[in-house]
Amino acid sequence: MSQLKACYKDAITEAGLDEAGRGCLAGPVVAAAVILPADADHPLLNDSKKLSHKHRLLLRAWVMENALAWAIGMASVEEIDRINILNASFLAMHRAVDQLNTKPSLLLVDGNRFNKYPQIAHQCIIGGDGKYRSIAAASVLAKTERDHLMEQLHHDFPEYDWVQNKGYPTKKHKSSIAHIGICPHHRRSFNMGIQLDIDFV
Repeated sequence: MSQLKACYKDAITEAGLDEAGRGCLAGPVVAAAVILPADADHPLLNDSKKLSHKHRLLLRAWVMENALAWAIGMASVEEIDRINILNASFLAMHRAVDQLNTKPSLLLVDGNRFNKYPQIAHQCIIGGDGKYRSIAAASVLAKTERDHLMEQLHHDFPEYDWVQNKGYPTKKHKSSIAHIGICPHHRRSFNMGIQLDIDFV
C-alpha cells in the first residue's frame, strides 16, 4: 500500500488535479483530473517526478483501469503565450474537469493557487501529488501524456532532443535553440536564456 491519503473529506466525490510541463520551453501544458474509489491504492503510487519511466507507465495503466473517472486537458503554446503559463495551467485543469463523466463535489488541486471552477469547490494542497492518491494519479497521467506528446513532436524536430528532455531547458536544448533558432512549438513568451529575435526553423 502507498503512504498517500485516500481522501481529503469522507463520503464525497473528489477529483485530484495536477499538471505537467509548466517549466518547459516547448510544447503545451497538460493537466489531468482523476476520481479514484476510496479503496483504490497501489504500492508505487506517488508524485510522478519521484517515479521511474517504467513505473509511471505501469501506474498510468493502473489508473486508467481503476479510476471511477479520468480525463486529460491541455492548453496550447499559443494560449500559454497569450495568457501566461499559470493561467494556461488552470485552463488545462478546467478542460480536464470538463471532460470527466462523473461530476466531483471537490477538486483537490496540487499547488497553492487555482482559478475557481464553476459550481465545484476546490482545495489547493502544496505538494499534494505526494500526499493524496487522486492527485498523485493525476500527476502520473499528466506527465505520461505530455511525455508521449513530446516524443511524437521529436520526430518532426529531432534537433531539440525532446525525446530526452521533453521540452525542459537542458543545456543541449538551449544550445540547439541558440544555434538554429526556435520552432512553432516553442513558447515565445519564455526566457530561454538566449536572444529570441530569431526566426522559426
